Amino acid sequence: MRRAVALAARGLGSTSPNPVVGCVILDAAGRPAGEGFHQRAGGPHAEIHALRAAGERARGGTAYVTLEPCDHTGRTGPCSQALVDAGLARVVYAVADPTPQATGGAGTLRAAGITVEQGLLAAEADAGNTAWLTSVRRGRPHVLWKYAATLDGRVAAADSTSRWITSAEARADVHRLRAEADAVVVGSGTARTDDPHLAVRGVEGAVQPLRVVVDTEATAVRAGARILDDAAPTLIAVAEDADAGHLDDVVRPPRTDVVRLPRAARGLDIPALLAALHERGVRSVLLEGGPALAGSFVAAGAVDKVVGYLAPVLLGAGPAALADAGITTIGEALRLRMTETVRIGADLRITATPEPAASGSAAEAASEPGTHVPATHISATHVPATKER
Repeated sequence: MRRAVALAARGLGSTSPNPVVGCVILDAAGRPAGEGFHQRAGGPHAEIHALRAAGERARGGTAYVTLEPCDHTGRTGPCSQALVDAGLARVVYAVADPTPQATGGAGTLRAAGITVEQGLLAAEADAGNTAWLTSVRRGRPHVLWKYAATLDGRVAAADSTSRWITSAEARADVHRLRAEADAVVVGSGTARTDDPHLAVRGVEGAVQPLRVVVDTEATAVRAGARILDDAAPTLIAVAEDADAGHLDDVVRPPRTDVVRLPRAARGLDIPALLAALHERGVRSVLLEGGPALAGSFVAAGAVDKVVGYLAPVLLGAGPAALADAGITTIGEALRLRMTETVRIGADLRITATPEPAASGSAAEAASEPGTHVPATHISATHVPATKER
């Protein structure tokens, strides 16, 4: 099953809106017979790849799958029936499928006389599929907030200069995060100051994410902006009442589009933004915006994971990584649990997830039901996940 979890990770970034799934098949004698993972939406599921690799050796064997085999016909047939037809004697899956249209595979397998077991390495499989599971359980995309800062928490100097705080290795690692996300989101401040490109570079076979600019007043994105090129699709989110007529000259649907959303007390309504992205098939968001936009997401309880790149640099002045998030006292602080610390070049990458907290708190709003937090570990090296369900 641990091999199946590793295989599933190879589909990160290319399977949306489907989950990532891995499958390993052993023959009747317990020897490896075939394996596979879901490589792209609309393509064969992990079980089908593994069954094709195993051939007749699957008969009487055992299949280990990270997600309950689907029981419906969509762009592909039901995997439960494929496993029955292949003559498997036993199927072990880690996580039950929570989607109403796909669940039921375990019942079909049992009805055919196959021994079925659930829960092996469920926490690891859940963590590996957290983006898709969040989208199903919460009805919105999973949000990973990434930032780069000095050791004293500054994201820019007092004169607004910010390039480059972290190392080339850390910046390359960010492209891996982009390649695993369905959308990359920045705010108007970042768009205006940095003119970011936001496309993935240096990751072979990457599916380019949707580039999103939260430009409430429709003043940050102008003709010639790098985000308007053809490297990746772009969505500009503006307020319903914003004067955005000038965008008609730069928007070229469907490659570039504009969405109008309601306002919040500050900027755009974050739940409305996430709902609009979810409707477009976005299941995972990489939030790369500046301190103000990050504060809005935290205040809305819409941050599921934080990845901070800390450089061994001190500034002593300049903007902090997080602006006003609606937290006024230490008792309201969004407590995080560190799940990983990794050395990236000269920098330290820290990954953390919100701690469950008392009812009504920001932490509770941001926490993910059923989220698994793997054991904390420290490593001096990082091996990027291979992209390829």
